[in-house]
Amino acid sequence: MALLRPALIPPNADIERLKQQVAAGRNPRDVKFELGMELVERFHGAGSGERARDEFVARFQQGALPEDLAEVTLPAGADGIALAHVLKGAGLVPSTSEAFRQLKQGAVKVDGERVEDVALKFAAGETHVFQVGKRRLARVTIA
Repeated sequence: MALLRPALIPPNADIERLKQQVAAGRNPRDVKFELGMELVERFHGAGSGERARDEFVARFQQGALPEDLAEVTLPAGADGIALAHVLKGAGLVPSTSEAFRQLKQGAVKVDGERVEDVALKFAAGETHVFQVGKRRLARVTIA
């Protein structure tokens, strides 16, 4: 690989070669992966770039859940707990108002399914994976 020189700045020839490859039809994403893998390996050791790439692909292209998924337990009343309160209690949004905004925008998923019902409630004993946007996730158990 060794695209980047020790000074971490690729020489103009390498940059021009990559630009030509992209102009000739190479996917720019592949060039970014290649450069990113080299940078990660420089800072984190051999093999770490490939692992980082594989984790990225699994997480963002294949929809896999992250290994360090937050686990949260929230109390439910007799009638259960509303979705907006679950999102706030799990730390996925700063307020219930923001939860309602995210719901209206279609940015909320429960167990991988998009949810827009602001009146949705969850009963005690349930466990679900809640997601707001692409990066904020938590496994929440309703107690």
